[in-house]
Amino acid sequence: MLTICRTGLGRRGCASLTGGYGHTLEARSGAPGFFDLTLARPEVHNAFNTEMIAGLSDTFDRLGALDGLRAVFLRGAGRSFCAGGDLKWMRAAAELSAAENEADALRLSQMLQKLAALPCATVALVHGSAFGGGVGLIAACDIAVGVRSAVFSLSEARLGLIPATISPYVVPRISPAQARRYFLTGERFGAARASEIGLIHELAENEEVRVVCARVPNTTCELGYRYPRRRL
Repeated sequence: MLTICRTGLGRRGCASLTGGYGHTLEARSGAPGFFDLTLARPEVHNAFNTEMIAGLSDTFDRLGALDGLRAVFLRGAGRSFCAGGDLKWMRAAAELSAAENEADALRLSQMLQKLAALPCATVALVHGSAFGGGVGLIAACDIAVGVRSAVFSLSEARLGLIPATISPYVVPRISPAQARRYFLTGERFGAARASEIGLIHELAENEEVRVVCARVPNTTCELGYRYPRRRL
């Protein structure tokens, strides 16, 4: 459990935060308002399931309610950033009714919307694999930094699915023309190509997450301190 207090705000400036199912949340030491959110299901490459989506959604709600929120850095534990949907979760979905599947999709859509609407800078630090919904997480962030060895895929088509829940973020990020190609083919592409089409803003040489984080332009952090983004 983390307790964050804002100087001069009294008791109303204090809030308790912790992570939830499938992720951890840590306040940066010496940097008030800056948080590291780590997807923490490395045994399944940080893939989503119902519980993880609900946990992230709740964490984004609590972060968004904080005064003085400056930036959230999103990363994945283990070998991958995020492999999209958990295969067990998707197999179970085959047994659900149309209404139940629609509700599942809506929960994922709402979680991504909450990330995109956070009143602060959001930065994705990408390594390893980022597939399907993992690409959606990247596109919902303001800034994305990726290591050169990272691999990406909008893989839903290979499973007979449509990437509908992530398209509001991916399409404007990479352009409708590129979205049509990668939504249809499900092909894998590297970090250099991800940078070319606008999914990734900056490439890093080293896979060490701390090095990737250091590549984020300093002006992002400076602006985060001076001008925290407000809800529109």
